[in-house]
Amino acid sequence: MITIASETPDDSWEVEALYDLCFAPGRTALSSYRLRDDVAPVRALSQLARDGDGILAGAIRFWPVHVGTAAALLLGPVAVHPTRQGEGIGASLIRDSLWKADHSHWERVILVGDAPYYQRFGFQRLEGGEMPPPTNPDRVLGLELQPGAWDRVQGQVRRWTGVAQG
Repeated sequence: MITIASETPDDSWEVEALYDLCFAPGRTALSSYRLRDDVAPVRALSQLARDGDGILAGAIRFWPVHVGTAAALLLGPVAVHPTRQGEGIGASLIRDSLWKADHSHWERVILVGDAPYYQRFGFQRLEGGEMPPPTNPDRVLGLELQPGAWDRVQGQVRRWTGVAQG
């Protein structure tokens, strides 16, 4: 049985080890990681999946960012341990955390990922948000948690400063 719970600061080392296992070396050199530098993840939305023995099976994190002058959540990374892939753990983490985000003060979510995978969660190609280079614009996806949340939102995706409009 898999249990989903909020990540705590004590879980950080274990989550980082999972990300190291699941992603290519140099993952922290990606432009999306510059948006996370010196910014704490949104703990209430960052989730862990553990099996019945308490072993970490998957993790998802969210980070606050600015898109132009608006606040948004940056989803990612989401990872599932290689021995647990194909069990729906990643989808469960995404659905659970997006439900929580929808019932919070956040209005919009952005990510860099594969559209065919993330479309089933409601993500669509985002025209107005410009991720730092060298991000492929076709992989920049957005989700409205509130109707019209991406209307008139455009500009560079920037590191969170704690002040946003819209």
